[in-house]
Amino acid sequence: MEILLYILTGAFVGLAVGLTGVGGGSLMTPLLLLFGYPPHIAIGTDLLYASLTKASGVYIHHRQRTINWRVVAILGAGSLPAAGLTILVLHYFFTDSQAYSHLLTSSLGAMLMLTALVLLAKKWLVPARSQAGHNQLSFYQRHTPLLTWLMGILLGTFVTLSSVGAGAIGTAILLVLYPSLMSSRIVGTDLAHAVPLTLVAGLGHVFLGNVDFHLLFSLLIGSLPAIYVGTRLGSRLPDRVMHPVLASTLLALGVKYAFF
Repeated sequence: MEILLYILTGAFVGLAVGLTGVGGGSLMTPLLLLFGYPPHIAIGTDLLYASLTKASGVYIHHRQRTINWRVVAILGAGSLPAAGLTILVLHYFFTDSQAYSHLLTSSLGAMLMLTALVLLAKKWLVPARSQAGHNQLSFYQRHTPLLTWLMGILLGTFVTLSSVGAGAIGTAILLVLYPSLMSSRIVGTDLAHAVPLTLVAGLGHVFLGNVDFHLLFSLLIGSLPAIYVGTRLGSRLPDRVMHPVLASTLLALGVKYAFF
């Protein structure tokens, strides 16, 4: 009966991901906490779940030539070492998972709130990047590689601590730093970076003993077909309906985990 619950949970999150395009970590980790899993198990398991469910999308985007691999490499040069270093800090500077549990929940709350704000601001963010003044664009153009690398470090650190942000926040970063990229290339590039990031972070949590493989398998059974169904249905539902509802939910969850 418990396995069925987790399969249905995977299906629910997969459907939501297909409908909204928002990474599953924003929903999956809070749900696992609600089911009584400790933060380190919820976050570690969700990171591996994210890497596996996103992998097929990278293959599709690669075939469609909608990935800027140079940008992926710059982001990864910051995020992957940061993810590995974060795992080492958790391992060597804390006695056990209970010692860093509060750090994980606080990071989760902060990233959920930031994801919610990104979703709410997205409709203003896209026009803003197309209407940005010459001085603003020239500043970004002069410092884009450095800013991309720095943003990669921040993503690597906080995605490892929370399992949230590789999707929505990564997309927002690319929208601001690369205003000339088409939307399809923004999505493809962000996805191509999210897979190795969540995989490295997830394997790090395996090293820490923070992954429940029975739970992971159950979630995958439900989510993989549901993502396909959600993607087909998502094209018929307007973002102005889905995103405010999802953002409000994430904002409330973020406040809960950050401050309570």
